[in-house]
Amino acid sequence: MKKVAIIGGGASGLLCAIFCAKENILIDIFEQNSKCAKKILVSGNGRCNITNKNLSSNDYFSQNPSFVEFALKEFGFLEFEKFCHSIGLLLDVKDDGRVYPLSNEAKSVASLLINYAKNLGVNFHTDTKITDIKKFLSEYDSVVVATGSQAASHLGGNSDGLEFAKLFGHNVFPTYPSLVQLHLDSKIVKKMSGAKVDGKVTLFINSKKELTCSGDILFSDYGASGFAILDISQGASVALMEYSHVSISINLLPAFNAQKLSFHISSLAQNMPQFTILDILSGLVPLKIAQALLEDLDILASTCNNEINIKLTKKIANQLLNWRFDVTDTHGFRHGEVAGGGVDTTEINPKTFESLKQKNLYFCGEVLDVVGRRGGYNFAFAWASGYLAAKDIAKF
Repeated sequence: MKKVAIIGGGASGLLCAIFCAKENILIDIFEQNSKCAKKILVSGNGRCNITNKNLSSNDYFSQNPSFVEFALKEFGFLEFEKFCHSIGLLLDVKDDGRVYPLSNEAKSVASLLINYAKNLGVNFHTDTKITDIKKFLSEYDSVVVATGSQAASHLGGNSDGLEFAKLFGHNVFPTYPSLVQLHLDSKIVKKMSGAKVDGKVTLFINSKKELTCSGDILFSDYGASGFAILDISQGASVALMEYSHVSISINLLPAFNAQKLSFHISSLAQNMPQFTILDILSGLVPLKIAQALLEDLDILASTCNNEINIKLTKKIANQLLNWRFDVTDTHGFRHGEVAGGGVDTTEINPKTFESLKQKNLYFCGEVLDVVGRRGGYNFAFAWASGYLAAKDIAKF
């Protein structure tokens, strides 16, 4: 019987184990945590955005962008859906292409994968951290490195897989947190902590507009989070790593243009002379944001009636639609959902995920220099890479 060691019991490791075990291969999974699938359990706020129906290489960032194409074609949404149905895991496909388990619970995904693997005879060695990978290669027919990245360090995220890769002469690109909150250079932002809006965020790198994303924006003591921030964070994180100047523009009211917004404020001031400027703004944005914005513009919250002139309303409207902040840092690997950078994919076979430098050594999932957008793309790549490694190991 072939013997295979899989280091890491996350998404790619579990799927690789299942498909190998189905071909009567003896599988040992080594997981440093007390239980497997910890990142699956917390994904999608406990709901698990398990994949995306619309997969393309455009949804990924890598120094070698075409690397993901074969994997997504061979084990795309339909193949993954077929596998899920075969183990009783039914899927809920949303209109925007995001896919969740029908149970709407990450726990059910983790337990089904682990229990199915156990039923196939996969041996789980939890609380087991591997340090000597070269010894493994002499004891097993194949070794799969599915250790993930440094992201979510409180769930066991680390750089072990990158160190393993370096032992065999692999190039490793610098890593950075992605799908992560951003730190803003602003004292005023602290005063908005806890306030949330649906808006638009535009990323500027060295004063050049790079990307605009819509979604919720949540202010915090250190800066901002929310889906719109997470969606621009990959570009921001890379730019910060390269010591570029990074800034964002926040549009708090995307339904308005500057003229319409200025007119709305002016009209209300005329029609409701007893209203202060703070009263008017609190009908548009959360009170904390209204107060902070006025303070930032050095406008008294008590300003009212004929003091609210066109010049003032234009100033306020422009700030509401284009509030600029410098980005000083990300919130770090601990808070990043995933990490970019990693093992150079030009040194990995894109059809088998075997190392081109060491026979019978495979690298799957997030340890590689591939990071996806938010929306199930990172899981999609994890499933596909685990499947292709298994396919090559078992030659099915």
